Amino acid sequence: MKPLWIGIAALAFSLAAQAQEFPVRPVRIVVPWPPSGNVDITARTVAPALGEALGQQVIVDNRAGAAGTIGSAAVAKSAPDGYTLLLGSSGTITAGPAVFKTLPYDPVKDFVAVGGIQSVAIVLTAAPKTPVSSFQEFVSLAKAKPGGLSIASAGSGSSNHLAIELFMRMADVKLLHVPYKGSGPAITDLLGSQVESMMDQLTASIGHIREGRIKPLAITSRTRSPLLPNVPTLEELGVTGYEASTFTGIFAPAGTPQPVLSRLNAALAKALANDTVRERYHGMGVEIMDMSQAQFAAYVRGDFDKWRRVAREGNIVVD
Repeated sequence: MKPLWIGIAALAFSLAAQAQEFPVRPVRIVVPWPPSGNVDITARTVAPALGEALGQQVIVDNRAGAAGTIGSAAVAKSAPDGYTLLLGSSGTITAGPAVFKTLPYDPVKDFVAVGGIQSVAIVLTAAPKTPVSSFQEFVSLAKAKPGGLSIASAGSGSSNHLAIELFMRMADVKLLHVPYKGSGPAITDLLGSQVESMMDQLTASIGHIREGRIKPLAITSRTRSPLLPNVPTLEELGVTGYEASTFTGIFAPAGTPQPVLSRLNAALAKALANDTVRERYHGMGVEIMDMSQAQFAAYVRGDFDKWRRVAREGNIVVD
């Protein structure tokens, strides 16, 4: 009978050899949302360049359902070998888990961050008939009728909802939150002035802003967006320290060997440096996340802790 240490050493050598050879077959990225959405477009934009960097095909696999939890849980339970990855986002890794009462996976323990792809600022807008044209006028109107000025979000517990809660606390205003079942119907009612204001991803609002159909008042990123250079940040407008954005990135099941993670991270960095990928993302109004694996992991953990705190202070729980 072989000593235990020999078996352990053999296993370690085998895993190291597999990691060095990785990948030897196609890699699958699970998108836990339907086709054509922001997360899906993000995945399909980077997948060809990522495949080229890895020397293997990268397949995008949509496994939607239950607010992104079905596909995410499937990846969490898959083999930690680098061949099944998750296109994770704020909705499935940080903001969403911060408010869900129960989840079929642990966003902190069941995944390891591979690398960030892009982040999207949130923009505060006003409806056509709302009698404001600046952030200062918006705040004045909100304070004149506390709890009476309506603001829409993509749903209870969404990233936008949490951004609204944080904004009310830091700007010292009380708004009437109106949750919708998705960004689309919320924007429709904003365009028709059925709701007076909204906080939503810049990517979803930019077309209507450019057409003059809704009024941009402030942006939630730390710096102004090149797509809206004349729209100030909330920080500039006096809401000191405010920042809110959504993100997407690649995650692997916990236990994936570090050499595999490093290989994936390096390939992702190369893919994000591709001119076609960068142009496509910039056209979408997103900011590419040029981060190391460690930096992205720290960013994700900080984002989760931030939104969990906001959810607890606002008593926001989604069953």
